Amino acid sequence: MTYQNPPPPLVPDDEIRQIVQRVLNQAMGIKQATEPAAQTPAAGTAPAAQTAASRVVAIGADHGGFELKETLKKDLNEGGYEVIDVGTTSKEAVDYPDFAHTVAQLVASGKAWRGVMIDGAGIGSCMVANKVPGVRAAMAYDYASASNSREHNDANVLTLGAGLIGVALARQILKVWLTTEFGGGRHQKRIDKIIAVEKQYGK
Repeated sequence: MTYQNPPPPLVPDDEIRQIVQRVLNQAMGIKQATEPAAQTPAAGTAPAAQTAASRVVAIGADHGGFELKETLKKDLNEGGYEVIDVGTTSKEAVDYPDFAHTVAQLVASGKAWRGVMIDGAGIGSCMVANKVPGVRAAMAYDYASASNSREHNDANVLTLGAGLIGVALARQILKVWLTTEFGGGRHQKRIDKIIAVEKQYGK
């Protein structure tokens, strides 16, 4: 078979996925993830005007999240982020509250820009992290929850369940979470109310 004109080029699979994701985002009202830009830092975060290379990410895990932590830590390093690994250092059984607390403290104190904590389900670590004033921890399990937690809630700690999601999805969640900006506007009023509730129970 011959063509009068050359056949149109095939669209790469990656480009098709990006197009589909953009359409889904628009339908769900989710902004497309972008590279971090300068913005007013929220409580417990380092200045957002920093470059990616100077942004510090604290990461931790219990024994159930150890292997995923090692993978994501490598991705962070390759992405130009400075990483503080608080442990654990093996698959030997440990208690997730110890590591989640440390990650949250680093974020709340401003020593880390963002925090990532991984355990088997991600739920317990999220509970622990949210006990630390200045922390807004979110457990993400897909693209939408990762994006929403940043755009709407200005989450500064991400928790993941290694037993619930695969490595490929975890890597996508982390990338989206790190690069999605806080939307501000009507969302800021709600963040202010979250902070006000926290202050009611502060020391």
